[in-house]
Amino acid sequence: MRTLGDILNESSARHKHVCPRQVLGARMALYAAELLQLDLPRTDKRLLVIAETDGCAVDGIIAASGCHIGSRTLRILDFGKVAATFTDTHTETSLRITPSGASRSLALEYVPKAPNNWAAMLHAYQIIPAHELFTFQHVELMPSLDEIISKPNRKTVCENCGEEIINGREVLIKNVILCRTCAGEGYYRCCAEEVIFF
Repeated sequence: MRTLGDILNESSARHKHVCPRQVLGARMALYAAELLQLDLPRTDKRLLVIAETDGCAVDGIIAASGCHIGSRTLRILDFGKVAATFTDTHTETSLRITPSGASRSLALEYVPKAPNNWAAMLHAYQIIPAHELFTFQHVELMPSLDEIISKPNRKTVCENCGEEIINGREVLIKNVILCRTCAGEGYYRCCAEEVIFF
């Protein structure tokens, strides 16, 4: 069985060092596994993680859970929060886990002789009991788990830009198949004018 130290070594190898948020990410994943009664790391698609940051905590989550973007078991929705929702795809049980509001002050209580707050958090987050360090709540995913997972191996082509769309992510507007960007849901804007045919 892997220890927290093993997990943090893996995370820090990817991240170039270890920091308090990596510890939080790793511990959140371990706590979720305990609550959902799942073994980690996962090598299947039973656990889906939706992380609410694109920062350090995600490296800890990946190292502990075995979930990652390439296996379609990790999603990033950057809300700027060290928080994540862990879903057992077999039972469809979802838990959102966040550090407790008292986590930073607890760190100073657990490691009062630390040279600074950062060092206190780094060490304390490894030893504070999970039920004190985190809060969790049962949540319902929006959109549904089926919509999030989508339809693997499905392909079509956007009738406007001609780009391939995979996994059932196309949008149908007035009987025209469009990618989300051409349907107005894009995260970028083209510099040249484009004509949209619908």
